[in-house]
Amino acid sequence: QVQLVESGGGSVQAGGSLRLSCAASGYIFDRLCMGWFRQAPGKEREGVARISRSGATTYAESVKGRFTISRDNAKNTLYLQMNSLKPEDTAIYYCAAHSRTFCVGAYDYWGQGTQVTVSS
Repeated sequence: QVQLVESGGGSVQAGGSLRLSCAASGYIFDRLCMGWFRQAPGKEREGVARISRSGATTYAESVKGRFTISRDNAKNTLYLQMNSLKPEDTAIYYCAAHSRTFCVGAYDYWGQGTQVTVSS
């Protein structure tokens, strides 16, 4: 069973930066496909960024050029570096994982979430 624990959320002014971390346990980390999702109040959860086992990344259009997803397999940790934050980035951010072939498919494991609040 995979356990995921996020940290690094907080409050920041627009234009600022935060780095989220997600510590994984219970599985061989480099075999996991990882992603960050977010859910703002009154909105559906949306994908923010994904990273494959090999390190290939994809981003939502709304965060391209501002956010960077990365992983440190030696530390069993996933990161999300968020720069040039905007008020519309305010949400609960979730780390997620799965182990499906070619990193295609739904995420099976989710963290508890960390709040990010960006003020104007």
